[in-house]
Amino acid sequence: MIAWFQRISNKGPAARVGLVLAGYAIALLVAIAAVALHVHLGDPQDRVLSSGMHAFGDAIVFLGVLALASVPATGAALHFLRPCRAFWRVASVAAVLFAATAIPAVMDHFAPPPPGLPGAPLSAGRGLWSLRLLLAPFPGLAFFMAGLFAPAAGFRVALFGAMAVEAVAFACLAAGWFIAR
Repeated sequence: MIAWFQRISNKGPAARVGLVLAGYAIALLVAIAAVALHVHLGDPQDRVLSSGMHAFGDAIVFLGVLALASVPATGAALHFLRPCRAFWRVASVAAVLFAATAIPAVMDHFAPPPPGLPGAPLSAGRGLWSLRLLLAPFPGLAFFMAGLFAPAAGFRVALFGAMAVEAVAFACLAAGWFIAR
C-alpha cells in the first residue's frame, strides 16, 4: 500500500472523507475539462445545426469520463468501508434489486410497440426503459468495483451477479442495434 495512503487511513474518519471528496472533486474537474475539450475540437457550425445531438454526446462524454475518473476515489471509499458489514449488506441487496430492473427493461425494449398514438404516455415510459439500458455500464462498473472490495464471499457473489446482469442487459441493447428486428 502506498505510504501516504496508509498515513491517511490511520488519521481518522475526517481525513478519509476528505481524501474521498478530494478524489471526486478532481474527477469532476477532469470530466468538465474533457467536455470542454470535446466542444473545442468539434465543428462550431455543426454544433449549431445539431445542437440536441451534440448536447447528448457531451452528456455521454461527461458521464463516461466522470465514471472512469471516479474509480480511484470510489476505490478508496470502498476500502475505507470494508469493516462496515451493514454497508455491504445494504449495498449488495440494493445492487441485486437495481439489476433486477434490467430484466423488464430488456423485455420492454424488444416488445412490439403498443397500439395507439405514438406520443401516448405509455410510449414515453418505453423511452425511460431504453435509457435505463443505455446507462447500464455505469452501475455495472460500480457493482464490479464494489465486488472487488467486498469483505465476504456472499457480498461478492451478489455484487458480481448484479454486474453480470447489467452487462447482459447492455449487450442485449447493443445486439438490438446490430440485429434487424
